[in-house]
Amino acid sequence: MKKIALLYWGKGGNVEHAAQVIYKLLGPETTDLFDVESFDINNLKNYELLIFGGSTVGAENWQDASNDNKWNKFFREIEKQDLSGIKVAAFGLGNQILYPEHFVDGLGIFKAEMDKTNAKIIGKWPIDGYKFTNSEGMHNGLFYGLALDEDNEPELTEERAKKWLERIKKEMAG
Repeated sequence: MKKIALLYWGKGGNVEHAAQVIYKLLGPETTDLFDVESFDINNLKNYELLIFGGSTVGAENWQDASNDNKWNKFFREIEKQDLSGIKVAAFGLGNQILYPEHFVDGLGIFKAEMDKTNAKIIGKWPIDGYKFTNSEGMHNGLFYGLALDEDNEPELTEERAKKWLERIKKEMAG
């Protein structure tokens, strides 16, 4: 497998921790890890798979062009590019207890933004085992990517990530 770019935002919290768990499982021989702010978009075509990670916190502001919105800046820079031939997967963090009506909504934003680029989205994840009432990050019983709840179920993160990466590897091979 060619190199994987694993991009995440925000830094220093649960999203970065989850990115580190996934990076450790993938290994440095196949994966480059970046916070989204430090990634050079001119290198997109050097990767066969892009994995994005983010949090739903502040998702309603993701399309706001404020200077601290690193995902918005990234998406605005790549939205006109044709990423045909590149596969994209995402993991999203949410809180099932405090925000059950918006659990991992950020996965829906990743999907909508990637649909603009012709990238192929892989790594959908079943909603079984989660307790929430609504999510913009799912369709037909599947999340658009790996759903993680580091606030309430941190002990499940590594095992969920392992199973998710197994699914991605199968989709990459097929």
